[in-house]
Amino acid sequence: MVAFCLLSGSSQKEIIMDIIQILEKVKCGALTVEEAAARFNQGTFEEMGYAKLDIGRKTRTGFAEVVFCSKKEDSHLLHIYSQLYEKEGEVLGTRASREQYELIRSRFPMVQYDPVSRILKIEKEGKAKVGKVAVCTAGTADISVAEEAAQTAEYFGTCVERIYDVGVSGLHRLFAKLDVIQEANCVIAVAGMEGALASVIGGLVSRPVIAVPTSVGYGANFHGLSALLTMVNSCANGIAVVNIDNGYGAGYMATQINRLAAGK
Repeated sequence: MVAFCLLSGSSQKEIIMDIIQILEKVKCGALTVEEAAARFNQGTFEEMGYAKLDIGRKTRTGFAEVVFCSKKEDSHLLHIYSQLYEKEGEVLGTRASREQYELIRSRFPMVQYDPVSRILKIEKEGKAKVGKVAVCTAGTADISVAEEAAQTAEYFGTCVERIYDVGVSGLHRLFAKLDVIQEANCVIAVAGMEGALASVIGGLVSRPVIAVPTSVGYGANFHGLSALLTMVNSCANGIAVVNIDNGYGAGYMATQINRLAAGK
C-alpha cells in the first residue's frame, strides 16, 4: 500500500481497489506472487532530498534509471551513482567528464570510462546480447555521438554493428556495407552538416531508421539545426528523429525496437 501511495493522483479508494484487484488475481492464479510484488513496486522511489531515485523504473519499462552526469554536483553524483549500483549491481552514466570519472573511480575502482562517448559505467559481466542494430555515421567527427548510441544499446543487451564514415560525399562506401546494414533490426544514422545520410539509408532498408543530427558543421549548420531540419523533413519513409547529439536517446529507442524484433 505504501508503494501505491507514492503514485501521484491516486485517491485512497483507488489505491485500495488496485490492491484488492491484484490480490484477487493472485488468489485465482492469474498472477504469481512475484508478479504481484512487481506490480506493488511500480510506484516506488527513494527520497534523497535533492533527488528521487526511481527504483521502480526497470519494473515498469525494462530499463533501469540512467545517470546524466553533466552539471551534477560531485556529492550528488557520487551518492546517486552509489545508490543505483547498490540497487542494480551496475550503472550507466552519460555525458561524464574525466574529473567525474576520477571521482567515481575513487569509490568504485572497476568503473569504466570512455572519453569519446563520455560513457561512465559499471557493467555486469557475461550479459547476453541479442539481435542487431547498425550504427552508421556520415563522418568521423560524428563518432562521439555514435559511440554514445552504440554503447548505450550494448549496455542494454543489444548486438551492435558499427559502420563509420559512410556519408553522402562518397556513397560507394555506404554501398560496400549495405548488406550488413540491411540485416539489422534497426539502423541508427548519425550525421552533421546537412544530415542527408538518414534519408539515403531510409530509402535502402526495410527496417526502422533512427536519425541523429549532430552539431558537426560550419556556421550555417547552426550547431546541428540544419541537420535536424533535413532529417525531420525527409521524404524517405520509416525515419524517426531524436534531438541534436542525442546518441543516448537513439541507443535506447533502437534497443526497444531490437527487443521487439528479437522477441525479448
